[in-house]
Amino acid sequence: MTKTQLRNWMTSLMLGAAAIGGLAMTADSAQANAPIAKTASPGWYRMQLGDFEITALNDGTAALPMEKLLTGSTPAKIDAALAKAYLKPGFETSVNAFLINTGSKLVLIDTGAGTLFGPTLNKLVTNLKASGYQPEQVDEICITHMHNDHVGGLVANGKLVFPNATVHAHKADADFWLSADNLAKAPDAMKDFFKGAQGMLNPYVTAGKTKWFDAEADIVPGVHAIPAVGHTPGHTIYVVTSKDQKLVLWGDLMHVGAVQFPDPSVTIQFDSDSKKAAAERKKDFADAAKSGYFVGVAHLPFPGIGQLRTDGAGYRFFPANFGSNGGVVTNAGGAAPAKK
Repeated sequence: MTKTQLRNWMTSLMLGAAAIGGLAMTADSAQANAPIAKTASPGWYRMQLGDFEITALNDGTAALPMEKLLTGSTPAKIDAALAKAYLKPGFETSVNAFLINTGSKLVLIDTGAGTLFGPTLNKLVTNLKASGYQPEQVDEICITHMHNDHVGGLVANGKLVFPNATVHAHKADADFWLSADNLAKAPDAMKDFFKGAQGMLNPYVTAGKTKWFDAEADIVPGVHAIPAVGHTPGHTIYVVTSKDQKLVLWGDLMHVGAVQFPDPSVTIQFDSDSKKAAAERKKDFADAAKSGYFVGVAHLPFPGIGQLRTDGAGYRFFPANFGSNGGVVTNAGGAAPAKK
């Protein structure tokens, strides 16, 4: 990334951070008059993929001003797309992670925001335990990219949350976000983005529990990393396959289904390279619709798992169907299957 690209990206991120801060104050004011709601059930959602068990884990939701953060469109078009989906500005955005039980390994894709992104998040470990697993059981952690809402669950109170896990990520993201020089040069408004990544990843680096890749890589049999750069310098998607079934975990390949499924060209201010991000999204949307495999998305409404079909010039997302007999099982209780 050139100095000019870095400066432009930082400016976009600063604008986004300012917008998030402004909305948080609005949300706090509105919450004072909101009706009292009972606590929601544990946020986990389970499905079978061949011989693998997939558990979607919700870290919580955040009210982000997506109508202000989205780029490559117009406010009128964005508002119209949101209204068509019965969404209003300031709607809550899910932060999802995914646990894969291959029978011999437990692989976690992303770790949520922890305490780095506001008080409505940091629920991943609670929901992991509710689903029948313990953090100590996780063997491998695959990071899609090192933004705070994807790595914030790695460390808590100065200790490794997943002490027996190895963290995998793209070397380009590690080189960028874990650089002391980049932290020193970053504008004050952006330093926390670097501090968050470094505070979460460096303890695993020090403990010898990290592995960086710079090309496609097998994490464990059935879980494969494919670089999909654009959102960040090392953004990565993960392909999960078992028997003849496939699930591709997209990370931040997209953010707002109501806007980006009908128009994949719409980008977001947090993209390090919006042109590359849009091109990657168009390619992966087309492939998912053509092949019909499942996708799992970090910021679609929980659990964020479904399939795509073409719909005119864009796409339509179909959430995975609920089923209690070998299909999707949500919050059904009982012990999770042991690793074989």
